[in-house]
Amino acid sequence: MWLSYGLLTLILIAGVAYSILANKLTVIAALTGAAVAILVFAGAGFTGLAMMTTFFILGSAATSVQSKVKQDLNAAEKGGRTAGQVLANAGTAALCGILIMLFPVHTYTLQLMMAASFASATADTLSSELGMVYGKRFFNIITLKPDVRGLDGVISMEGTLIGIMGSVIITAVYVIGIGWTANLIWIVVAGTLGNLADSVLGAVLERKGLINNNTVNFLNTLIAALFMLLFYFIL
Repeated sequence: MWLSYGLLTLILIAGVAYSILANKLTVIAALTGAAVAILVFAGAGFTGLAMMTTFFILGSAATSVQSKVKQDLNAAEKGGRTAGQVLANAGTAALCGILIMLFPVHTYTLQLMMAASFASATADTLSSELGMVYGKRFFNIITLKPDVRGLDGVISMEGTLIGIMGSVIITAVYVIGIGWTANLIWIVVAGTLGNLADSVLGAVLERKGLINNNTVNFLNTLIAALFMLLFYFIL
């Protein structure tokens, strides 16, 4: 047990230091991320931590791809991510960690929900960041009519497929840590549906200024987790 806590401490210190020095996160955001990581670890151990780390690495890498193109579209990240962005992307997973501590009898279900939330966050980030770069045709998810690349609610086939790949990667991390079960395919499905829900919320509410991007990101991970819960009980 002490070895696990020692390793966790080293990982958190390294993660906070790298995030700040590499300008990936603000100081407050890095500390917030460490707190979230502790809750995720409490709920799903090193598997949960691995999913969170995978999301962070993939998201950071995707954000860096052809940043000049994104700047021209006024869609590039400026400076380190904030604490609000950390909570928007990983807050649902942290809530799952808290619920696991409170209701350990539901650990398996809540761990699946945590995985689905990370799958959705990863799918959303990859499809947005890489879809803008590699997408060929862009259309509004509500009207299905051609629309401007980079606007809220605008997607591409390429970006959507990349997002699905992101969900698959998170599922693979979960499989390595927890083991294979038939329910795991639904992590990919829930992550993909959460990602699509993000685009719908962007087109319907964010574009009108009714909610901001952090709210959209939190809701897409929450929706994915709830989809996973629904699939679990139906199947």
